[in-house]
Amino acid sequence: MVKTRIFIENACYHIYARGNQKQLVFIERSDFEFYLKQLKHYKIKYSFHLYGYCLMPNHIHLMGKPIVPKKLSNFMQCLQRSYTAYYNKKYSKVGHLWQGKFKAKLIAKDQYALDCISYIETNPVRAKLVNNPKDYIFCSYSERNFDNNYQLLNKFLL
Repeated sequence: MVKTRIFIENACYHIYARGNQKQLVFIERSDFEFYLKQLKHYKIKYSFHLYGYCLMPNHIHLMGKPIVPKKLSNFMQCLQRSYTAYYNKKYSKVGHLWQGKFKAKLIAKDQYALDCISYIETNPVRAKLVNNPKDYIFCSYSERNFDNNYQLLNKFLL
């Protein structure tokens, strides 16, 4: 029997998912760009307010709030499924791309929200992909501070 996830109304979540067996889910720049395009589409379709994101080669981090809590699972399912279909077609693969269901951690305090955004946006530095988060364009740091034309973020208010 499938266990239904319950999400709290007006709550913010740190959402993350990684590639099956820690495999790369983004290989070329166009893969990152396609995921961001899908993220933009589905955040509008499912009324998801996005406050932070980072696409790493083998996993993703999002921070945001579903306007309709029960639609968070639909939002993520459609986003991940559409990207998996793209990836499998492009790279002649079949089967799962993502390791299990996405994880969603409730952000209960304002300070944790700020810490979470910082954690998400400095992930490329900790992974030694760049020395400064401003140099990693597939992350909300660039959009928040330099506007990289993806225009995905919603204004974050404490």
